[in-house]
Amino acid sequence: MSENCKKAYITTPIYYVNDVPHIGHAYTTIIADTLARYSRLIGLDTMFLTGTDEHGQKIEEAAKSRGRSPKEYADEISGKFKSLWDEFDISYDKFIRTTDEDHKLGVHKAFETMHAKGDIYKDNYEGFYCVSCETFFTKIQLVDDEFCPDCGKPTSIVKEESYFFKLSKYEERLLQWYTDDEKCILPKAKKNEVINFVKQGLHDLSITRTSFDWGVKLPEKMNDPKHVMYVWMDALMNYITALGYGKDDANMEYWNGTTVHLVGKDILRFHAIYWPAFLMSLDLPLPRHIGAHGWWTRDGEKMSKSKGNVVDPREVANAYGLENFRYFLLREVPFGQDGDFSQKALIDRINSDLGNDLGNLMNRIIGMSGKYSNLVIDSTNVMKYHEKEIKDAEAIIDTLEPFIFELQLNRFLEELWKVLTIANQSITAYEPWAKIKEGKEEEAMALVALVANLLAKVSVMLSSVMPKTCASISDALGFEITPENFNTIIKDKKLLETFTIKKLPALFPRIEHEELESPEPKVASKKEKKAEGIITIDQFFETKIKIATILEAEEVPKSDRLLKLKVDVGENEPRQVIAGIKEFYTAESLAGTQACLVANLKPAKIMGLLSEGMLLAAKDKEGLSLIRPESPKRSGTKVG
Repeated sequence: MSENCKKAYITTPIYYVNDVPHIGHAYTTIIADTLARYSRLIGLDTMFLTGTDEHGQKIEEAAKSRGRSPKEYADEISGKFKSLWDEFDISYDKFIRTTDEDHKLGVHKAFETMHAKGDIYKDNYEGFYCVSCETFFTKIQLVDDEFCPDCGKPTSIVKEESYFFKLSKYEERLLQWYTDDEKCILPKAKKNEVINFVKQGLHDLSITRTSFDWGVKLPEKMNDPKHVMYVWMDALMNYITALGYGKDDANMEYWNGTTVHLVGKDILRFHAIYWPAFLMSLDLPLPRHIGAHGWWTRDGEKMSKSKGNVVDPREVANAYGLENFRYFLLREVPFGQDGDFSQKALIDRINSDLGNDLGNLMNRIIGMSGKYSNLVIDSTNVMKYHEKEIKDAEAIIDTLEPFIFELQLNRFLEELWKVLTIANQSITAYEPWAKIKEGKEEEAMALVALVANLLAKVSVMLSSVMPKTCASISDALGFEITPENFNTIIKDKKLLETFTIKKLPALFPRIEHEELESPEPKVASKKEKKAEGIITIDQFFETKIKIATILEAEEVPKSDRLLKLKVDVGENEPRQVIAGIKEFYTAESLAGTQACLVANLKPAKIMGLLSEGMLLAAKDKEGLSLIRPESPKRSGTKVG
């Protein structure tokens, strides 16, 4: 965050009202809430936006199938999102809905501005459209000439009159932006994927439809009432219409501050290509960061309604505690990578990180100060005996803020926990109980005060992740977490004034067993059981083998046989594959070559690294050889 910037604008994507909130929605929103809370803590004038995206053919069809109007259906699902965020104490400043009249005004203004500039024109469109993704594709992008490369559902050919946005006009400016602004897209690997996509060439974007009605109509002055805005043209504008664009520009000064968009990786292309191109056309500043996070699986399996394994964030929070859930989501997985939810992993985090490292430390200083000083803690002699520990902790804390604003929240928490390690190790090393027996009460009191001060610093820095827990800790330590005390305790490095510590119940009671029922595994019927060694042709075709182009390859540290590959199988994003072929191939020899990949294999973790497929190979006494096409084929070409 720039020292000169006094405003922060934090946004989630606006969530599509085709389903109820799940763990992925909660993950994005909790990240955004953490950024917003930290921004306010350090004194930034902060606007935090979330909301719902409510237009499009998919919503119209979903409402019709339920015998309801699109608005009635959207009201119900939007209400569920807002209710959950309120229950989760998400600190948003505005909840926007694309059915809001003020939003429609802003979308009209944007369309008129771009049209007047010559960036919008009318023509005829013919192409492949996925209703589920609300996205157009060229034939070469399809899987097996029919299926959507994003969701795998069948596409339909759309032929209709359309208005187009001159996306191709902004191709070079977009590439220049990616080059000039190193951190405009986070993490870096996602930025590289966007750059590669744009370098393939951008086509003008169809931005209206005539085959359905549920959407923002064109401005009246266009005199073309049969056209409805393309859902992404409508939805992306929410980030500025929420600030008054198109009405009164009341809060547009936030757009000139530091803007951070948080999105899932499946909608990165819309935010990192279409959206900045729209902003360039409108002569508006570009966002500071667009952060794309990964998806969540459950116990190593993709979540789906049919499997009954979708994680309900409300159920998890009710069972294990909201703030414990927040900590787990942010700590468990590096931003940008896919994460796996399991109750075992959550319980381990609660019992180990929170219970043993943080909660037990609080209990120990309450107990020691009660025994040694009638609960009074005095920092007078901390620097006399423990200057090194204080300086070491301050050095760690001084490095933390960039992790927040560069969305490396797991690293932020990893590093912050090192301060707790200093505190716990100090108790072990200096044994205050022994000091008391030796009559060295001053030294014992200094140790207790050291730990109290380290806990104070941790509670301030952790408060954006676990606000209520840290408020309890700071209250027990005699202060309140405010921007003023952030300056005093963190920036100015002041120690606590003498205070009487308050007793607290255990912050993180140990959890001994899983609180939620796990999904029942599906048991195959007798008819589904296969005769040993024999399969049908239909069963064979259940295995999808595709041509994979190996984009990058590198050795896996501490492994004698594994290589980590990034492969292109004709999807929007490359996959990561871990292959045990290091004995037979060098990383350098594989880049740019092709091989056959089992593409619908269940993802697995190998040495902690996610592998999304398996390369086919043949091995005999002469060695191992990858199965490759005889001549180069388009990435994603089906084998069989």
